[in-house]
Parts: sequence; C-alpha cells; structure tokens
Amino acid sequence: GLFGVPELSCPEGFQEAQDKALQESEQLVQKACSTPPGPETVMIFDQLSDALCRVADLADFVKIAHPDFAFREAAEEACRNIGTVVEKLNTDVELCQSLRRLLADDDVTNSLDPETRRVAELFMFDFEISGIHLDEEKRKKAVSLNVRILDLCNEFLTGTHLPNKIDKHVLPEHIRYNFTAEGNYLQVAGLHADCPDDLVREAAYKIFLYPNAEQLSRLEELLASRNSLARLVGYDTFAHRALQGTMAKNPETVRQFLEKLSDQLSKRTQKDFEMMTKMKMKLNPQNSKLMPWDHPYYSGVVRAERYNIDPSLYCPFFSLGACMEGLNSLFSQLLGISLYAEQTQRGEVWSEDVRKLAVVHETEGLLGYIYCDFFQRPDKPHQDCHFTVRGGRLRENGEYQLPVVVLMLSLPHSTRSAPTLLSPGMMENLFHEMGHAMHSMLGRTRYQHVTGTRCPTDFAEVPSILMEYFANDYRVVNQFARHYKTGQPLPKNMVSRLCESKKVCAAADMQLQVFYAALDQIYHGKHPLKKSTTEILKETQEKVYGLPYVPNT
Repeated sequence: GLFGVPELSCPEGFQEAQDKALQESEQLVQKACSTPPGPETVMIFDQLSDALCRVADLADFVKIAHPDFAFREAAEEACRNIGTVVEKLNTDVELCQSLRRLLADDDVTNSLDPETRRVAELFMFDFEISGIHLDEEKRKKAVSLNVRILDLCNEFLTGTHLPNKIDKHVLPEHIRYNFTAEGNYLQVAGLHADCPDDLVREAAYKIFLYPNAEQLSRLEELLASRNSLARLVGYDTFAHRALQGTMAKNPETVRQFLEKLSDQLSKRTQKDFEMMTKMKMKLNPQNSKLMPWDHPYYSGVVRAERYNIDPSLYCPFFSLGACMEGLNSLFSQLLGISLYAEQTQRGEVWSEDVRKLAVVHETEGLLGYIYCDFFQRPDKPHQDCHFTVRGGRLRENGEYQLPVVVLMLSLPHSTRSAPTLLSPGMMENLFHEMGHAMHSMLGRTRYQHVTGTRCPTDFAEVPSILMEYFANDYRVVNQFARHYKTGQPLPKNMVSRLCESKKVCAAADMQLQVFYAALDQIYHGKHPLKKSTTEILKETQEKVYGLPYVPNT
C-alpha cells in the first residue's frame, strides 16, 4: 500500500485507515479523561494527535498529488472527516478539563520537563482558540464554522488551479500555439510568466485571472466565515486569532512592519521598475508601459543582460544526479548524514518515477525516509513543496517513530541525449525543499505535536533559507557542479555572476510580497469589508505594489 500502509493498496482503504484512527482516538480520549494529572496526560494527548495526523497528513498529500482521481477523492473525504473530528475534540469540555487539571496544579506543572510543559501549553492553546470557553450551542457553531472553512479552503484552492477557456478566434493566430487547443477553444492554465512574447503573457494574464463568479463567492464566504469564527471565540478579527502565538503577536505590529518595509523599499523598487521599463522599451518600442505580467519576465532579462546570465549555459552543470551528490556530500560533511536510495515495494509509491531515500546518521543510524516526487506529469500541481506524511515521536515502547516526508518538484524528465538538467532557480529550490526535509529528519522531539517543521511558522523557513545560502556559495557549488558531458567544473566567475545577479530587481520582488501580505491583512481585518474583494485588491495594488491594476482580473 501507499507509503507501506497495507490498507492503502486501493482507494477504499482510506475508509478503513480512517475508521481505525477514529477508533483509536476514541479509546485515547477515554484514557486521557480518566488519567490523573501528570506527564502521562501529555503523552496520551500526543498519541491522540499522532493517531489522527498519521491518516490526515498522508491524505492531505494524496488528495493533491496522486494521479488516480479515485485515490484523490477518497483522500479528500478522509481529510474532511478527520478534520471534523479534530474540530470536535478541540471543543470537548471533558477532554480539555483533563489538561486544565494538569496545568492548574503548580506542583505537577513544575515537575514537568520544559518540552512536556510546552506541549501541554500548546494543546491548551488549541482548545482556547477553538472556543472551549463558550456554551454548548456556541461550541457547536464553532465546529460547524471550522468544518465549513475547511471545505471552502479546499474548493477555493482547487478553483485556483483550473484553466480558463476562451474562443480561439479571440486571440491572434500567431500566439494560439502557446495554449492547449480543445475544439474551437483554447485552454489557458497559467500565467506563462517566462514567455518572451509580451502578447502571450498579456493574454495569459487577462484570461487566466478573469473573474470567476464562483471563486469570488467562495472567497467572500471564506473570509466572512473566518471572521464569524474569530468573533465567536473572542477575537476582534481573524487576523488577531491567526497571529496570536506568533512573534508578530497582533495585526498592528504586522501593519507597522509592512509600512516600514514598504517605505524603505520604495525608492529602490522605483529604480527596479525603471530598469525593467527601459528594457521593455528596447525590446518592444511600440508598447513600453510596464504591466504586472512584465515584472517576472523583465526582471529576469535585466539580470541576464547585466551579468551575462544565460540559464542554458548553467543547466549542463546542474544535472539532477550531480545536485543530489552535492546535497549528500554537504549533509555528510556538516551533519554526518548520508542519503541512500531504497527499493520500494509494490504499491508503495503513486508514480513509477518517485524515488525513496533512507536518511542515515553515522552514529544514530536510520533517521527517516524522504520520498522524492521530482518530475512533471499531467494533473500534478506546479508547486515545489514539502509534505510531512508521518511525524517523528518517541513511542511508548521506547522506539522512535521514524518521520516520513515527500519532496514535490516539477522537474523536466531526462531525454535520450541528456539527463534531467536544472536551471539555477530549480537547483536553489531543490536545496530549499531539502532544507525542510532535513528539518523533519533532525527535529527529533519526544512529541509528534512539535516534531520537525511542526514549529512556529516564523522558524519553519529558517533551515530551508539556510540551504539556499549553501546553494549560492562557491565552496559548496564547486564540489558538485560538473558539466554532464565533459566533467568540467562550473567556473568560479559564473557562480559569482549568478550570486550578484540575485540582487538585481530584488526590491521589486520584495515589494510584490509586501503587496500580497498587505492584501491578506486587509481581507482578514475588520468585517464587513467596506468594498468588494476585487475593489480592495485594486486599491491595495495601486497603493502598495506600484504597477497598475488590470480591469477584469
């Protein structure tokens, strides 16, 4: 079965795995409620979390990545059912009381080690933000709102990946071949941000982002539901609820940070946009106004011209095999860790090109497994990401439950004449995602609830960003970047130029992220919103980003 889980040899197995998890969770709830306050209470809570997460996390990955629709559908149903149970448990008064008794007893609390105490406080925090303090009727309302929010999130995210269709005669004939034909229609499934033809990028932007009434309705209901939930459980806005327990603490701090950052960036961003405009004027004198579909493309062109960066000159030095050897060598030198390819069992993986790596420490032994789902395939989301399938924890018998993660990329397949070759950006992304994977392997906590990347969001990106620094350091790159045909090492000046080029247009790139963050804060701020989500987007884009809003997007 998938990931070696016997039940998951067929889609129907998700029902069986889910039923087992729910049965185990019922027993653990009873045990938690009848156990005297002490460290065992926290251990039972963690077992409960693990029993549900083992199915929910696995299903969360399968519903996105499995090529078989029946598997995706079964996984989504399991996610929804377990998500509903989790929300009910977060408002279970008797279960909460067992933890409250523990935290209210100073003698017991003071006897706990710091890790156990922290985990107990985190579980209590989950109860509090879910509305445990409310009366029964309001708690039920909180559960139903949470479940509705889960559904709306799924529906909205699915909708963002759907292509838009357009009558092919609307587009000039010479650009139609860039899009997938379907009878008299063309399917536009993305922004084509890297396409050198301005008209193709403009058409893709306007068609792919054309308003969809269903998506707008979902977004508005999602924001309203989140606000209702936050108000119900005692917060001014959903942003207040989401930021409690983070370094920022509240929306006011976030707003001030974004405003200061935007002020610091403004002059540099303006210079970046001027550079891109000059480049567009040079390449397309008839239409030189800089538009949102130009930013990703022309920032790359400016970098490439200024530092003579042609990705096709770098790719031959970054074969996938060489990059993996580089990572293996780096982990061996820094951490005493080696990666070994393992044979998979029948039904263990969801695509024949998925590879399984065992992560082995020189003295500690086997630390866990990484499944590498690296290659493009139809229906696979175009997003590089890391999924926790199973968290690590110390089991009751003293053995350590090994973590299992998936790294998902969208790399091109090898050809008859060349292995899979990575662009500098792809290589950096591989290092970034492998940073998350190593975090999961090395964050060996006693409790599953805080294992690996299950830490504050503020910190979760630190190991992966650290890996990006290694990917841009000649001392590291020189150890593995070899031309796949000649074996020649990547010249030092090419690495230096690549690193310097990343500073070009960096302010404009960051300004775009500030715009996304500011929009997110407004959407999740005070409700009812004063204007429609699209009008707020237009206002925020023109105020914060600097490139004009495009009507009907």
